[in-house]
Amino acid sequence: MKRENFSLANYIFFCAATIAVFLVCLCVGSVGISPANVFQSVLSFLTGGDIGTAPAGKIIVFVRLPRVICAALTGATLSVCGAAMQGLLKNPLADGSTLGVSSGAALGAVLAIALGGAMPFFANAGIVPTAIIFAFVSLFAIIALANKLDSGLAANTIILTGVVFSMFANSLISLIISFSGEKIKPIIFWTMGSLADANYSNALLLLIAFLTASAVIIKNAAELNACAIGEENARHVGVNVKRVKLLILIASSAAIGICVSVSGTIGFVGLIVPHITRLLTGPNHKRLLPASAFFGAYFLMLADLLARFALSPRELPVGVITSLIGALMFLSVFYRASRNK
Repeated sequence: MKRENFSLANYIFFCAATIAVFLVCLCVGSVGISPANVFQSVLSFLTGGDIGTAPAGKIIVFVRLPRVICAALTGATLSVCGAAMQGLLKNPLADGSTLGVSSGAALGAVLAIALGGAMPFFANAGIVPTAIIFAFVSLFAIIALANKLDSGLAANTIILTGVVFSMFANSLISLIISFSGEKIKPIIFWTMGSLADANYSNALLLLIAFLTASAVIIKNAAELNACAIGEENARHVGVNVKRVKLLILIASSAAIGICVSVSGTIGFVGLIVPHITRLLTGPNHKRLLPASAFFGAYFLMLADLLARFALSPRELPVGVITSLIGALMFLSVFYRASRNK
C-alpha cells in the first residue's frame, strides 16, 4: 500500500477489516462460539428479541459485545489523540497521555477503589465518574500551570509540565497503594489496564469521547500539518498556534481521561500505532488521523483478545499485552528508521 495510492478504497478495506476483527473477537474466547450464533444473538439483541437461555447468547450479549466495542473505541481514541499530540508537539515520543491527564484520572480511580464511599464529596460515586472528574480537574490545573510558566504554551513547557504532574500523581498513587491493604489486588490490576468490567454505558461514554475528540482534531488537521513543520511556519500561514494547541490539548486530554476511567492505564497504543500508520499514509494528518483510528481499534481489540484467551480461564491485564507488543514494535520501527538514515 503505497502512500501516493492511499485513497478511499483503503478506507473501505479498513471498514471491512474492522468488521472481520470485531467478529473474530466475538467468536474466540474461553468458550468458542460460531459466527452463526454470534449473528443470531446480536440480531436478537438489536431487534429486542429473545436471546434465549443458551449460555452462548448471554456470553455474546452481556460479556463480549460491550467489551469488544469498548476495546475498539478505546484503541481508536488513544491512537487519534496520540497522532495529534505527536504532530502538535513535534515529538515522536508523545502520545495522548503526554499532558499527564491520564495520571490524574488514574489517581481518581485508585482513590475510588481504595476509599470507596469514604471519599469526601465523592461518596459512592464509582470509579468511572471519579476518574473523569479528576481527569478534568487535572487538565485545567496543568494547562493553567503551563500557561503561567509560558503564555505561548511552547511544546517543551507543555511536555515538562505534563511529566512533572505525572510524576506527582504517580507518587500519590504509590502512596495510596502502600496503605490500601486488601484492596491492593484490584488497584494493581486496574492500573495495568483491564476491560473486564466493560458495559454498554461505558461504550456510550467512550463513543461520545471518541466522536467529540476526533471531530475537533480532524477539523484542525491542516493546522496540525503546519504545526508539525514548525510553529513559525504555522504562524506565517495564518494559524493561531496557541488556539489550536489549546483546542487539541483539551480535546485529546479529556478523551484520554475518559478512556483511562473506563479501561485503566493502557500504554503504548497512542505511541506506537501512529508510528505504524504513518509508514502507510505518510505524515499528512488528513489521512493519518482517520487511519490511526482504524489501526488503534484493531490493535486493542486483538490485544484484549490475547489477554483473555492466552492463559484461559485466567485473564491477563490488557495493558501488559499492549506494553509487551508495543515495546517490541517500537524497537523495530526505531531500528528501521535508523537504518534508513
